[in-house]
Amino acid sequence: MNLPRFVNGHFVFLVVVLAAYVTILTARETTFTTADILLLLLLGLLYLVLGTVGFEYCLRQPTRHLFWLYFPVQFLLGGTIVYLSLLVGFAAFLLLPLAAHAVIALSGWGAALVSTVTVLLLVAIVGGLASWSAAINAGASFAAGVLFVVVFSYLTLREEQARKEVERLLAELQEANDQLRQYALQVEELATVKERNRLAREIHDSLGHYLTVINVQVQGALAVLETDPARAKSALQKAQTLSQEGLAEVRHSVAALRTTPTENRTLAEALAELVEENRAAGIVTQLTLLGDGRTLAPSTSLTLYRAAQEGLTNVRKHARASRVDLTLDYRQPDQVQLIIQDNGVGGQAPGNGFGLLGIRERVQLLQGEMAVATDHRQGFRLMIRLPG
Repeated sequence: MNLPRFVNGHFVFLVVVLAAYVTILTARETTFTTADILLLLLLGLLYLVLGTVGFEYCLRQPTRHLFWLYFPVQFLLGGTIVYLSLLVGFAAFLLLPLAAHAVIALSGWGAALVSTVTVLLLVAIVGGLASWSAAINAGASFAAGVLFVVVFSYLTLREEQARKEVERLLAELQEANDQLRQYALQVEELATVKERNRLAREIHDSLGHYLTVINVQVQGALAVLETDPARAKSALQKAQTLSQEGLAEVRHSVAALRTTPTENRTLAEALAELVEENRAAGIVTQLTLLGDGRTLAPSTSLTLYRAAQEGLTNVRKHARASRVDLTLDYRQPDQVQLIIQDNGVGGQAPGNGFGLLGIRERVQLLQGEMAVATDHRQGFRLMIRLPG
């Protein structure tokens, strides 16, 4: 049992019962004997345990049939306590939580029935101890209290149900967003595979064509090598030209097949190339390395590279900056950090374009952190921190 949740869920019941007992036992007009007090305490303990532990047990059952036993037993205990207390203090308040329990546990008609019986029970007790005229007056006042409890409990229950529904919808939305991110990555991977297959087919077709033609030329040269050396030489020259053209096309295709910009080189080397490109655009660009560089996971290197690429692209397009600084920080043994800071015009709020949104999603998938800071004429600062 979750004790904090249990206590919070039955806090009102506990407070009402304890407050009623305090007023009963401290009232000046009480003339209870020790036996009376012990009996009242025993009945109160049973009433309290059944109203908390017993009520919780009934709620956990697949059907609500047990409540038709719960309420009669509680009426018996509560009515006996009120009767034995001789209506001193706020003894009648002991019965009010039963109306709230009825709203929580039963249907509308069931709650109405329990609430009505609660009022009639008090009327019967007052009529037996005092007079029926006093009982009718007490019943009218008590009915107003029961009505207030019913309405308040109903509104509270609706608010709790609405909160749980909102939490459920938020959880479903978060799950849907996670699935969409996964699908986006899968689509990206499928698109990459499709492009690689296309390039592989092009290499196969073009290289096969060149090799076939070269083979024909070589065979022709061999066939006339002794009888017509000039013709054989011409065929070999054509074969050489074709081989050079084929080699150039293969190199071009292989270069296009590179899986990531950080393959076969360090992240610092890949960032240095981006820095040179940015300098060529006329912007002073500086890359600073802090700590000892180390090998990172391919996904980490690619995410940092794409973040730098997106950041420098935004600088060239929007920042109107004259300088941008990149800092690659390896000083923490379990993480790596990239900071991109420019001296441009900045903005009123952090950018939320598709490029930065894509970077943020990449960072979240790697359990990292991303922060953007900018203000009018204060430049733009992008920070990425990833495990590594």
